[in-house]
Amino acid sequence: MTATQTKPLSVPEAIETRVSIRKYVQEPMDQGDLHEILRLAGLAPSAWNFQTWRFAVVQNPELKEQLKAAAYGQGQITSAPAVIVVYSDMEDTIATVEETAHPGMGEEGRVGQRKTIEGTFGGQDVAQRGQWGLSQANIAFGFLMLAARSMGYDTVPMLGFNPQAVKELLGLPEHVQFAGLLPIGKRAEDGFPQHRHSVERVTKFY
Repeated sequence: MTATQTKPLSVPEAIETRVSIRKYVQEPMDQGDLHEILRLAGLAPSAWNFQTWRFAVVQNPELKEQLKAAAYGQGQITSAPAVIVVYSDMEDTIATVEETAHPGMGEEGRVGQRKTIEGTFGGQDVAQRGQWGLSQANIAFGFLMLAARSMGYDTVPMLGFNPQAVKELLGLPEHVQFAGLLPIGKRAEDGFPQHRHSVERVTKFY
């Protein structure tokens, strides 16, 4: 837990107080907090427990400057003490799928995981199965923002960047797909308050 926060926010509190922040206090991020936020995000659900998401954490100042250039000069990249690049690597998931079988299922479960992934994705090309993997990584992206807020940190989800440039900068495989970039730190200014549709505007009940 952070020095200024005595207890984590509840889920409703984290949701209701999360706003997009683009200017951050200029201090390094507590590495224990960062690790815990990533651990919590990794508890996100995924179909068949495949856990297709991967995190690349950028804290090096020079690398953040290069990442800023890949994000069309958006200042929150270098203002934040850390930027978490969230991406999906479906090809790594396929290669190591036995790791995601629950230990309680034993060898039968490990064999079943391999059969499931081969039967479901074996006939798809890299881009097709990559898109499915991205749908799972997007769930973890949302968990990541709420985990950060629950521990007193702020974030801003970013989709405005050059994916190819980010892959080259971080040495990521060509096939990966990005859920987004997530600057994270302590807010140096308040963002705009939430402004959302009503439940009735976006919901149909059957």
